[in-house]
Amino acid sequence: MTQPAPAPGTPLTPGGLKVAHLMAGSAAGGAELFFERLCIEQTRSGLDVLPVIRHSVARARRLRDGGATPLQLPFGGLLDLRTGPALRRALRTFAPRVAVAWMNRAARFAPQGDWILAGRLGGFYDLSYYRRCSHLIGNTRGLVRWMARQGWDRSRLHYLPNFATDLGQVAPVWPAGVPVGTPFLLALGRLHRNKAFDVLIGAMRHVPSIPLVIAGEGPERAALEDMARREGVAGRVIMPGWADSPGGLIRACSVLVCPSRHEPLGNVVIEGFSATKPVVAAAADGPAELIRTGENGILVPVENANALAAGINEILENPALAQSIAAAGRQDYDSTFAAPPVLAAWHNFLATVEG
Repeated sequence: MTQPAPAPGTPLTPGGLKVAHLMAGSAAGGAELFFERLCIEQTRSGLDVLPVIRHSVARARRLRDGGATPLQLPFGGLLDLRTGPALRRALRTFAPRVAVAWMNRAARFAPQGDWILAGRLGGFYDLSYYRRCSHLIGNTRGLVRWMARQGWDRSRLHYLPNFATDLGQVAPVWPAGVPVGTPFLLALGRLHRNKAFDVLIGAMRHVPSIPLVIAGEGPERAALEDMARREGVAGRVIMPGWADSPGGLIRACSVLVCPSRHEPLGNVVIEGFSATKPVVAAAADGPAELIRTGENGILVPVENANALAAGINEILENPALAQSIAAAGRQDYDSTFAAPPVLAAWHNFLATVEG
């Protein structure tokens, strides 16, 4: 039988509470990396955690190094006849109070049983994959509202935000091509159309002098390099590929820019908060939920290079505003997006959610 929820007023203690997290995602990605951080931190907090992952030597090693012992399964295509029975046996043996299926593939394989089955979504996914789930988790309030509009009972929808690594004490790192101590703008992410780095490069015509570092790799590299040449800013746009120390770059930059056309959450915004850096972002779904413009960041319209440039210049030309925005972002990180408050929210969900 599913472990009952504690009586109202019962203190929440980690000991004895079991949760299985099911992840069949790719080798890299925001959801996958947060899954790892959550499993490790919940294990360290005293929860009994079973991470079930798609075969991955690197992910299994990181989880074991963090103290969590993963089970690896194929999580293959439609002809995979092994994962379902093996997953059911593992869950019956482990007997979690809650099993959390992360994203579509895991939800497709996740069985019902003597546990509460929840689906965790980080985007606007096809909800048909989650038909066996009794609860859904969204990492933004906007995503929870969207799931309610799709017909889900609001009482079975839950907002549980991501936490980001605290970059407050990370040593600053200046990229090659930018002298140590020199101000620079920073954007990070896959070089993909959704990230709108083309809009940011277009904005650089109206942002004088300061260099821009775009740390990432992807299919848009050649097009972005060509655009930088056409816009006459190629000498100030540095594209070093994936960064070995993205946290160090964030700590070193003068302004962190998130120009995305499509951004369900915007982990990079939260990382900017943690590093006490001013953030300028396009008002895609995630950043628009995170940022109160003029207070803890600057929001500009999506796909608007002139507005993006104006937002960046506002920060660069007003040090007092930059400082106050950065400090407010750090306060939001401490209260909402650091590990302790997020772990507490997850623990409250796991301990009290009803089947």
